[in-house]
Amino acid sequence: MEIVDVLVVGAGLAGLHTARLLAGQGHDVLVVDRRSTLDAGIRTTGIFVRRTLEDFALPAAHLGPAIRRVVLYPPSMRRPVELVSARDEFRVADMAGVYAHALARAREAGARVRLGVAYPVAGVAARFTVGADGARSTVARRLGLDVNRHLIVGAEEVYPIAAGGSPPTFHCVVDPRLAPGYLAWAVDDGRHAHVGLAGRADRLAGPLPRLVRTFADGFPGLPAATGPVRRRGGPIPVGGVLRRLACPQGLLVGDAAGAVSPLTAGGLDPCLRLSELAAAVAGDYLRSGDAAVLRHYDGAALRARFRTRLLLRHALSGVRSPAAAEAAFAALRTPPGRAAAARVLFGDGSFPDSRLTWRTAQA
Repeated sequence: MEIVDVLVVGAGLAGLHTARLLAGQGHDVLVVDRRSTLDAGIRTTGIFVRRTLEDFALPAAHLGPAIRRVVLYPPSMRRPVELVSARDEFRVADMAGVYAHALARAREAGARVRLGVAYPVAGVAARFTVGADGARSTVARRLGLDVNRHLIVGAEEVYPIAAGGSPPTFHCVVDPRLAPGYLAWAVDDGRHAHVGLAGRADRLAGPLPRLVRTFADGFPGLPAATGPVRRRGGPIPVGGVLRRLACPQGLLVGDAAGAVSPLTAGGLDPCLRLSELAAAVAGDYLRSGDAAVLRHYDGAALRARFRTRLLLRHALSGVRSPAAAEAAFAALRTPPGRAAAARVLFGDGSFPDSRLTWRTAQA
């Protein structure tokens, strides 16, 4: 029987970041993932926001051009709302390259990584298990922790395009017929077109790949594909951070923890920030053996920071008719509506800074 300090289940960004930090503390860390290669089964859209780009060392070679312009469309596609930031707000990443970079850094820190290995792992016993195994986490169920109940599903196509004359733009379409409870998007950053949609699975009007292709073919002004298409997608938890995230046997990070913005469904910034808090708490617990340390990894406290976004999530999910969406856009076109939209899209707010959270807890 092989005994390790920490078994990390899932070699996505959350799992590899947590593994690197724990290995850097001197713990014996083993990462397993059922995928045989990390460029298979990519689920995230790969959209990084400004605060993540400012606070984390991401590989610049795998990031697309900066995006400052966002255009919001109602179902009719008429009179869209255009917002332009004075700062670089988004970059869309080649996630296969980002994962490869994160994998290399985790190994450099001393973590061992085994791909093509399913959980539970035969012949391996761990003092502590980190569940980074996605929205439908097996680790959460086996450890008796909370599981995600509120999910939407998303799909995206990415294809290279010929360079155009328009500035990089993030197009968002709110249409409950196409993407019930969420939105469709088209990002043209001058190198690639990223076209996708997400919504409640029980209200989608057909198979996601067909809906994405129909939307891509009909989107005005989107450059035609010049090469092969890459596809990605999967379930997205939008119910907010789960309350019970940790026990003496392990904890959850990333999508498994519900660390996704309830409103925007963005998960890359929360997964990195929550992973830092998870690594700090787990490392302290492994060193001290004091289960009271785990109270600092409190999902209920984190949820309190997202009450407004949870309410907005419920409101968005309740928009069921194109007429209601068009009416909402009338408010968005007013100065207060534009200011509110800009605050959501360009604001400095983010997932709570885990480093500050941990320093406060230790004080």
